[in-house]
Amino acid sequence: MRKILVTLLTVLSIASVQATEPTKSAVEQRIQPVGDVYLAGAEPEKPAEPAGPKSGEQVYQQACFACHGTGALGAPKNGDAAAWAPRMAQGIDVLLKHAINGFNAMPPKGTCMACSSDEIKAAIDFMTKS
Repeated sequence: MRKILVTLLTVLSIASVQATEPTKSAVEQRIQPVGDVYLAGAEPEKPAEPAGPKSGEQVYQQACFACHGTGALGAPKNGDAAAWAPRMAQGIDVLLKHAINGFNAMPPKGTCMACSSDEIKAAIDFMTKS
């Protein structure tokens, strides 16, 4: 009786270990590298360079629309001359400085950190035209 009990417990133990043991593909998926390392001379092909500066509309659609399209947090809406008038009265240089450095609830560059000053200015021009 004792031998049967020991054999039964052994079989159950082996079965439970096999049931919880991860599959080879699951383990491989979990231990995949996060990135790649390249030695000098073996770099991958570089992605194509951007075709040129983004237009004001492209910058607006990419980074400005969330607030300036909806008026969120008091942002003046695109094309709303009345909302933009007091800001435009301060001059384009002040508007550009605020857009680049951030102002009130607006983060620096309106979250378009890859945008140049000219692209930010183009976005301002796009939003302020009526």
